[in-house]
Amino acid sequence: MPLSNTETPVYYGRFRDRVLRGEIPVCKEIVMEMYRIDDLIANPGVYYDSEAVEAWIDYCENELTLTDGSDMRLLDTFKLWGEQVFGWYYFVENSVYEPSPDGHGGRYVRKRKKKRLINKQFLIVGRSAAKSLYCSDIQAYFLIVDPSTTHQITTAPTMRQAEEIMSPIKTAVARSRGPLFKFLTEGSPQNTTGSKAKRQKLFPSKKGIENSLTNSLLEVRPMSVDRLQGLRCKVASVDEWLSCDIREDPIGAIEQGAAKVDDYLILAVSSEGTVRNGVGDTIKMELMSILKGDYIAPHVSIWWYKLDSVDEVADPHMWLKANPNLGKTVSYETYQLDVERAENAPAARNDILAKRFGIPMEGYTYFFTYEQTLPHRKREYWGMPCALGADLSQGDDFCAFTFLFPLGDCSFGVKTRNYITSRTMAKLPSAMRIKYEEFMEEGSLIVMDGTVLDMMQVYEDMDAHICERDYDVRCLGYDPYNAKDFVERWQSENGPFGIEKVIQGAKTESVPLGELRKLAEDRLLLFDEQLMCYTMGNCITLEDSNGNRKLFKKRYDRKIDAVAAMMDAYVAYKVNRDAFE
Repeated sequence: MPLSNTETPVYYGRFRDRVLRGEIPVCKEIVMEMYRIDDLIANPGVYYDSEAVEAWIDYCENELTLTDGSDMRLLDTFKLWGEQVFGWYYFVENSVYEPSPDGHGGRYVRKRKKKRLINKQFLIVGRSAAKSLYCSDIQAYFLIVDPSTTHQITTAPTMRQAEEIMSPIKTAVARSRGPLFKFLTEGSPQNTTGSKAKRQKLFPSKKGIENSLTNSLLEVRPMSVDRLQGLRCKVASVDEWLSCDIREDPIGAIEQGAAKVDDYLILAVSSEGTVRNGVGDTIKMELMSILKGDYIAPHVSIWWYKLDSVDEVADPHMWLKANPNLGKTVSYETYQLDVERAENAPAARNDILAKRFGIPMEGYTYFFTYEQTLPHRKREYWGMPCALGADLSQGDDFCAFTFLFPLGDCSFGVKTRNYITSRTMAKLPSAMRIKYEEFMEEGSLIVMDGTVLDMMQVYEDMDAHICERDYDVRCLGYDPYNAKDFVERWQSENGPFGIEKVIQGAKTESVPLGELRKLAEDRLLLFDEQLMCYTMGNCITLEDSNGNRKLFKKRYDRKIDAVAAMMDAYVAYKVNRDAFE
């Protein structure tokens, strides 16, 4: 059928009918994307081409194979996603130089050019939904069917992971089940000096997968902005961009170079991750703006599968919201086993909720479980005795102070106050900045002007805060790194009594961390500030062969300083317990 600006896409129409009949449950993000597709159908300037879609489907089912070599039969979801990529077109008018018939001179004429509408497709779907295989189908199509010379790349957090997209294509080359692949793989790959007609046209090499007929190349690149920008690639796939702790946007870096090429395509596929408030969350904020209609971006296709709430985890009928290929690429039994594991292994709960059900969680809670990081009701401790813990090891970034108030029923009230510089605040990514602004609003985070924190200014602000709340600080525990100036002034103004140095390491940290964990389990640490919830959720501990634990601090952007300060305060309290009787 020729181009139509009124026709409903075939596979989307079937999908929409099943959704309306209640056969397929969908989340609100998919509903918003359906509204965007309905707008494209109603737009007279956008055309649907069913022949282009069917050509891709016929190519995949006749030529390609699965990773194990069995015949390819595209899933309904693959057809739905691929229809978005290959189905929509629009026309632009360009001035083109046309030489005269006699070869002397020429003139510029205006011509209409057909262009593919979708340049970027984001696919966020649960684990085991065959995302990588979908990327392989798209990459293989452009590598072989596109007559132009194309440079294509695939990238992932690790090079080995990116090979998962290359593997099905290499298998299809080895099997050569269709007539096109049989022709392209005739000859010997070792024939480099003889007749070109006897050489293999499509073959894996050290570079990647090469098509010698068009000099096209599909290769693996590391997920580093330095290795991705300025590439001029026509097709790129980014795998698991939400599952790794990246500080730079690989999709934006690829797009900068790909924009030089006409009709480029970027596929960004991933399951939900447990790394919060980083580049991935910033990209998702942009996607949500597009879905809501705040930001009009018709060149972007978004398929974002997830459960709408944690309550739906208990309902197997709703699991299709997170993985539309459930029962085809992964069994219900696998999901059921993960649900049972999440209930019985709290340390794995966040990873399962994110990866299987698309529910973003606040990092891996290796030390404190999710339930232990939930805040208590708001409390004030005006005029009460307390122990103060100080962690000043990040003097150029984050200084943390935690007040520990011993209460009569074996519980402890917890308040925290933290300091960063305006330079640090300005360099934060968007999602992390919103998180920090929430901490500022509740008063647990103070931003000070400058590049490096002045410890004397921090001391004066802390002193004023203690006087304002009338806290009775009876002991101070501190990490000695970068704390000399602060502690010396504290000692000169408050006396040497009750000052305890808490040296970092498994030998000194293991016992207080274990006791704090037991207090958290029994909900006896009464904190009500979001910053404390955030830092407790970030806590990971390293365990040696003797079972001794210490806090893992190398994750620069995953702050745990308030918890370290709480541990210092707890150690000081235990040493000076007589002062609280």
